Amino acid sequence: MTADAPAPDHAEPAPGPFAIVAVACSAGGIRALSVFLEQLGPELPVPVLVVQHLDPRHDTYLADILARRSALTVELAKDEDRVRAGTVHLAPPDHHLLIGPGGVLKLSRSEPVHFVRPSADRLFESVAAVYGPRAIACVLTGTGSDGATGVAAVKDRGGTVIAEDPRTAEFRGMPEAAVGAGLTDYVLPLEEIAAVIRGLVGKPRGDDG
Repeated sequence: MTADAPAPDHAEPAPGPFAIVAVACSAGGIRALSVFLEQLGPELPVPVLVVQHLDPRHDTYLADILARRSALTVELAKDEDRVRAGTVHLAPPDHHLLIGPGGVLKLSRSEPVHFVRPSADRLFESVAAVYGPRAIACVLTGTGSDGATGVAAVKDRGGTVIAEDPRTAEFRGMPEAAVGAGLTDYVLPLEEIAAVIRGLVGKPRGDDG
């Protein structure tokens, strides 16, 4: 775990079995996120945090693009904002996105991790530290291995890990690294991931029926 990941907050309340979904992607991610968020549908009972690797030299219109495909609220994350159920919080270009106790977002310009900022590993580690078994981490299409270390942190705290099936992903590097770590609970085609997440956040923990 990175040095400045938040400390666990065992007293944080959560209304259901899962309290947050963290998603990471890189190359091919805009299309993947469009499909994923559209299929999540409205009124999701948990917030969604997203790291998409973006060119830091340009402003991003990713929130506007995804908002047109999603019934959820989609916005760029702001430092010290509090996460909200049914809202998708996107990491801004060139900033790590972290979450602290009480669901408070933190943007960081600390060093890139494996040459990327924002880093999926940083996001997943912070989510694991705060939410433990109530966290879902999801790795979609992308090159490289960002996210593999972070999913280990999520699993270590009892959370759930989902990866897009590398065989059908547009770019297989990131999901393949997550699957290769041997820590995924679900490996699914992109079009099936949203339905599984909606099922998980809407049913009692441990109920597989």
